[in-house]
Amino acid sequence: MSDAPLISVRGEAVLEAEPEIARLSVHVQSQESDRRTALDRLTERNQRCLELVKSYGEAVEKLETGGLSITPLLKYRRREGDIRAYRGTVWIKISVSDFGVLGELVARLGDLERTAVTGPDWELRRDSEVYRRAARQAAHEAVARARSYAEALGARLTGLVELSDEGLGRDVDAGGPVALAAYGRGMGDAAEEPEPIDLEPETQIVRATVEARFTATPPDLG
Repeated sequence: MSDAPLISVRGEAVLEAEPEIARLSVHVQSQESDRRTALDRLTERNQRCLELVKSYGEAVEKLETGGLSITPLLKYRRREGDIRAYRGTVWIKISVSDFGVLGELVARLGDLERTAVTGPDWELRRDSEVYRRAARQAAHEAVARARSYAEALGARLTGLVELSDEGLGRDVDAGGPVALAAYGRGMGDAAEEPEPIDLEPETQIVRATVEARFTATPPDLG
């Protein structure tokens, strides 16, 4: 084992970046006294919602159905078989890459009958260059800090023993996603298109931290 002195340091980097993806969560509902009618209404509203989203073409990067439920609502909690209505819900997940259409899409989704919209959640892509840039800056800082320590002791770095990545993460607003549109208009309301909602993308904070150990020449402690 080498007797060379070791210098252990931590390198950190904090970058700000514009988001690359906006995610929306949409819940489409129906509630009717008859099970089949509730299912039919839900099918119609779900199809209307999907057609609207698909009309935006490549601006929508991903469209997924997160789940579906048809639930009987009881008149009395402790009496079986006494059902007052059936409630249907479809959960739709949408990823939008073109922020130029986002405000319009949110407004139009919120204007649909018995449709609730939550979001947007602003994110970077998992393979975003921002993460790699943050990692490189953290590594460079570790080298610079170790070299500074060595120079302060009259020594110089001679090699790298270990470099470990503590992980990359994005700061998330403690408030969480905001409901931008609640239930839309009823069937009897006017069909005029709603005004687009002004949305300002949330700056993403990317942090990278590495730990490194270097060998050094003997220090000049005289």
